[in-house]
Amino acid sequence: MDWHASLIRKVIGPAWATWEGSRYLHHYRHLLRTQYEGPEQVHARQWKGLKRLLRHAYETVPFYRDRLDRAGLTPEEVRKFDDFRRLPVLTKEDLRQHGGTLLSRAYALRELHRKTTSGSTGVSVEVWVDDPSMQWKRACTLRSDEWSGWRFGEPVAKVWGNPEYLKRGWRGRLRNALLERAHYLDTLKMDEAALARFARDLQAMPPSLLFGHAHSVYLLAEYLRARGIKPPRPRGIITTAMVLHTWQRKSIEQVFDCKVTNRYGCEEVSLIACECERHEGLHVNADGVYVEVLCDGRPAGPGEAGSVIVTDLTNRAMPILRYQVGDVAVVAGQRCGCGRGLPLLERIEGREADYVVTPAGELISGISLTENFAVQVPGIAQLQIVQESVSRFVFRIVRSPAFGQESLGEIERLVRVRFGPAVRYDCEYVERIPQEPSGKYRFCISQVPTPFTHQQEIPVG
Repeated sequence: MDWHASLIRKVIGPAWATWEGSRYLHHYRHLLRTQYEGPEQVHARQWKGLKRLLRHAYETVPFYRDRLDRAGLTPEEVRKFDDFRRLPVLTKEDLRQHGGTLLSRAYALRELHRKTTSGSTGVSVEVWVDDPSMQWKRACTLRSDEWSGWRFGEPVAKVWGNPEYLKRGWRGRLRNALLERAHYLDTLKMDEAALARFARDLQAMPPSLLFGHAHSVYLLAEYLRARGIKPPRPRGIITTAMVLHTWQRKSIEQVFDCKVTNRYGCEEVSLIACECERHEGLHVNADGVYVEVLCDGRPAGPGEAGSVIVTDLTNRAMPILRYQVGDVAVVAGQRCGCGRGLPLLERIEGREADYVVTPAGELISGISLTENFAVQVPGIAQLQIVQESVSRFVFRIVRSPAFGQESLGEIERLVRVRFGPAVRYDCEYVERIPQEPSGKYRFCISQVPTPFTHQQEIPVG
């Protein structure tokens, strides 16, 4: 028995929350009780929260008063979700240009938490969050983390960049030692020496949970496999921050002998969706966000891919209404067998800008492309596909010893099958695929506009 974990759940965690003035554990217990309510109850609860938020935004946020007035809407006229879709989507550019007018006059800036994300462009997006919202989000995340098999208070190994606790000095280190119990492999410094140290840490301090960027966890698994190191089996593995490929999931599960729980979120609104123990799709965090999946401006049907539009139901300091995250997801056509009433996404397809456009006008998911090439081309250790124009591609390849003429022939064949005879391409051989500033990896980049990347120009409602 892990006495420290038990002590955290019963004593340290509640005492620390009381000292912080946080209600996240109270919220967490409430969320455990409500997660099995039926879809109708979940839907009604979301609508009630959305109506309150819309009224608050109209009364205290200049940006939304102007936006609703321009759309010819008042909060009273939004009587159903179809009415809500008349509100134009909020873009990343809106956040950058109008951040000041998106803040609620009901809050002082000194009371708020600042969150930033650079994204793939390196241009910062800034969001301010009130403390009650932060604690509710914390509870939602804790609930979904436990779907992996891990339990609150148990030790965690994180494959993650810029460990947050180090920025808080001795208080952060004390909190990590007593409460969070996390040790890190910094993804911004994943060299041979760092991987070797982390592998020793895994053996010396077996974690109950392994957490990190999907591809970074995969790289760790492949390092352990190549060195013949058998790691201790965790109770849960959570991958997040980027699309989890099927071949990556398979490798991670084989090395660690544990199912992978895939999680989806973004810095602007936090947790969006997460797999449960059944792994039949990703449950939308309906207690924290309202999610729309739109294809050509209309709700996508089951099995259909569409742009992810998210409304944060809890952040009243800087309301985020109908925010175009920049990702593509597929709606599930059935409920999960776990019995939870939370809406279900079948899968996350990737970023809108990672969809490739063929000369014939077809759209191909970047995740499908990279999986297809990685599986069928021998000798590819890593691959990044860059579409520079409709008829021009660059393949950045990290070669393994098995790469050779057969590999080049297979690339040629796949290009003709997937893109057509008019497409030209170059192969660039690199030692590694560079990370983004956040520590994430991006394996398909399209510089060609698609219906998804121009979703904000499509009239809605």
